[in-house]
Amino acid sequence: MAHIDLRVDEQQFPGIAGLMRYRPETAKPIGELTDLLLHAPHSLPAGDRELIGAYVSGLNECTFCRDSHSMIAATHLDAGLPLVRQVLADPDTAPISPKLRALLRIAAAVQRSGREVTTEMVEAARTEGATDLEIHDTVLITAAFCMANRYVDGLGTLALDAPEQYEEAAKGIVAGGYAMRLVPGAAGT
Repeated sequence: MAHIDLRVDEQQFPGIAGLMRYRPETAKPIGELTDLLLHAPHSLPAGDRELIGAYVSGLNECTFCRDSHSMIAATHLDAGLPLVRQVLADPDTAPISPKLRALLRIAAAVQRSGREVTTEMVEAARTEGATDLEIHDTVLITAAFCMANRYVDGLGTLALDAPEQYEEAAKGIVAGGYAMRLVPGAAGT
């Protein structure tokens, strides 16, 4: 049970979903930013962007965000949840592109401290084909997930028991994006 009364059924609205319903004024910009970073058209595939979020959430030990975004990434990716689990366990040996591996190294550095990102890391990502926009958005996705992880865990929200429990929500997000699912009162919520 959350540390505060969210005035919702936490089983129906676990994690950030309950928080969004509690405070719709903040839900709108959070939902819009999340949609822009993870769902909107981009040169970096949505599955890769979701993997970055799931990976960072795993580093932050945020069960809700790790599991929910693992399922969303798995829904996007042909290799599904087995690949996501490999990335979470060890991105250096997971069968992903060298570009994504370099971006995950940047994400891990940002998760620890933005000051840990080095010119060498950025150049390595560029060498593997990452654009400045992809590097920028990797840093911003990581920063946004660090905020969300602390928001969800800081208020003690409910995390379901396994990534598979997020499958239905993941399909809805893949089909329609975040803004419509996270913002209370929006169509589809």
